Amino acid sequence: MADRRIAIGVGGAVVLLAALDAYVITTILVTVVQDLGIPINRLERITPVLTGFLLGYVAAMPLLGQLSDRFGRRAVLQVCLLFFAVGSAITAFAHGVPLLTTGRVVQGIAGGALLPVTMALAGDLWEERKRPVVLGTVGAAQELGSVLGPLYGVAVAAAFDDWRWIFWINLPLTAVAMVAIHFTVPGGGRERAAERPGVDVVGGVLLALGLGLLVGGLYNPEPEESALPPWGLPAVGAGVVVLVLFVLWEARARTRLLDLTGVRRGPLFATLGVSLLSGAALMVTLVDVVLVAQTLLEKDSVDGALMLTRFLVALPVAAVAGGFVARRVGDRRPMVAGMAVSAVGFLLISGWPADLENASYGPIPRMDADLIVTGLGLGLVIAPVSSAVLRFVPAAQHGVASAAVVVARMMGMLLGISALSAWGFYRFRSLTADLQMPLPFDEGFKEKLAAYQEALKEALRTQYQEMFWVTAALCVIGALLALMVTSREEASGTPDSSQEELLTH
Repeated sequence: MADRRIAIGVGGAVVLLAALDAYVITTILVTVVQDLGIPINRLERITPVLTGFLLGYVAAMPLLGQLSDRFGRRAVLQVCLLFFAVGSAITAFAHGVPLLTTGRVVQGIAGGALLPVTMALAGDLWEERKRPVVLGTVGAAQELGSVLGPLYGVAVAAAFDDWRWIFWINLPLTAVAMVAIHFTVPGGGRERAAERPGVDVVGGVLLALGLGLLVGGLYNPEPEESALPPWGLPAVGAGVVVLVLFVLWEARARTRLLDLTGVRRGPLFATLGVSLLSGAALMVTLVDVVLVAQTLLEKDSVDGALMLTRFLVALPVAAVAGGFVARRVGDRRPMVAGMAVSAVGFLLISGWPADLENASYGPIPRMDADLIVTGLGLGLVIAPVSSAVLRFVPAAQHGVASAAVVVARMMGMLLGISALSAWGFYRFRSLTADLQMPLPFDEGFKEKLAAYQEALKEALRTQYQEMFWVTAALCVIGALLALMVTSREEASGTPDSSQEELLTH
């Protein structure tokens, strides 16, 4: 008993390590931009650094989870940690966007395997009745990364006065993790590997290619003329076609990334859709709130992270509350309420005035209240989504189903930040196209410079406002999708046995 708890504890720790690195870049983005010599008005050039990690993470997660069925959990965890360290070293060493993006992609691919492999390890070590609690603990480590990652990143960067130490530190951490895994995680393949030896390489490649085409089509390094680059529409169209092929392949293949035989697909896909849309909203918040702090309020990276803390504290508080509410009233209601509250929160944020730091609702600062409301809404969705997906699939697939929730959320983060960034950078360029920076020898230079800087800020405010409007609309769509989610006890009027077990244990 103690040995398997140590093993899953080590697995949860490496999941947390990868999850932290998924979010560390959000609060130090402006610092990285300045260090690389990128003008602050050309933030689109850093977008691949954000999307590269997420793309690798999402694309690798399902396929590498299956590979651990063939080659064993310990071997796959060790190899992934080794490559995670390599990716971290490349990222820390990089002095340009191409190499920095390469390092983040390698980190993402390696980190993406750690969650499904650890969840599969839980399936190996625990019997079906006790497995959901263990899976929930591993999933909590993943969710904790979204809360601590932004704060961890800015704290390490401030402590060492260099953002690169965030990634150098990963080298000793991964070395310790590899040693711990060697002594705690059972070696060899699964005993039942002969029964399910297949690995869906074709499905994994199609998923990675489709997502890669979508992200590549949405990235526009020169947004002055249009929201999409010249290759944008063909690449996005090709990505959609490839993803359709992926769905068709998964429907017919003998070995699948997620076997949906006997699963009620409508409620399952609706639940994963909620996870996807909440992921998009989460990433927009993590990136844009910090950018608002640093570009409009002229805060440094530490103060920007502290501003985001209001949201990050509310998120786990609501996640715990959402679990208790879901146990009493079912999964659908907290999911609907959470997405609806999030929509209200983003509408409030979109209306932030120019003098935000002095705006308030009576004695409560407006900025604090709006971020807390938004964090409570998105946090309320976390537990019911995971609970609903586990209820829709057989116990044998709980590990891969739990990973699917994270994959959906990460896909939302990836596609959301890609699409909204493409639109936001294009809007900023169009809003500032007619602005001319005054020359030092112009008459009334100081007044003209002040007017120019205020016009830039107004353009930024408009850009952020529109992005938060779109995010609010995504949350409304998520609330509508959540209405389609019905648990088994809601459909039949009585709790099913798996729900009763979760309530009694």
